Amino acid sequence: MTTACGGRRATPRVPQRAPRATGKEQALTPPVFVCDRASREADRVTLTGPEGRHATVVRRLAPGELVDLTDGDGLLAHCVVVAARAGELELEVRARRLEPAPRPRVVVVQAILKGDRGELAVELMTEIGVDVIVPWAAERCVARWAPDRAAKALARLRSTAREAAKQSRRARFPEVTELVDLASLVARVRQGRLALLLDPAAEHRLVDFVAAQAHQTHQADHEQPAAGDEQSAADDIVLIVGPEGGVSETEAERLIQAGAVQARLGPSVLRASTAGAIAGALVLSATGRWP
Repeated sequence: MTTACGGRRATPRVPQRAPRATGKEQALTPPVFVCDRASREADRVTLTGPEGRHATVVRRLAPGELVDLTDGDGLLAHCVVVAARAGELELEVRARRLEPAPRPRVVVVQAILKGDRGELAVELMTEIGVDVIVPWAAERCVARWAPDRAAKALARLRSTAREAAKQSRRARFPEVTELVDLASLVARVRQGRLALLLDPAAEHRLVDFVAAQAHQTHQADHEQPAAGDEQSAADDIVLIVGPEGGVSETEAERLIQAGAVQARLGPSVLRASTAGAIAGALVLSATGRWP
């Protein structure tokens, strides 16, 4: 059975191009394209719409090349190209794999940044494997999302996360939540297993806290069966990154009262746009998410 993925009617076939001479049979890893789960359950899938155009016009994929399809929710279909048409790619599904839900989830609360630094932060965090990105309207943020522009700003971040997830071959795309205020952030801190407020002047290192939590996670995994795709906020490790001007005393006090612990990354002071990615990488490594 063939299913169209992308919402456009199939067009007549055109003569096939010869595969490009690239000096190698395949890319190191197959490119990832987004397709709904129902379409990927068919034996054949026709990739159309923006994804089909990107595959045929930009990537110029040809018959015989490998492609992965995902809906960003963990299910990955390994495919081979059987036909290429203008703006459409016909694929044969060879195998399917379900990536288990991550545990613990790594959540980065990122204060909104000026210019394109917010998009850079989201791109880096997505590439290293952060699970949830929470934009935060911190008190000292230089950038502000005006009510009439907030939806557009959030859409840019979500688009950045989607494209970075495809580029980094992720089967599970990160969630980019709505913009939160301090009250909402305090509630999230109270729910999570561990919340770390990044502070270059903190006495203790982030890796020390995470190592202790990683030990508890390994013990829990041996004592109880995996919970499948069910994810609980109670298992989250929350990393809080302030804006360029730092977290205010009032914010720090409220977050610490809710259970957050101040922690530093290392001896150097990082930009607000890179601190979340570095912290996320340390947590992923310490908890075994990066084997």
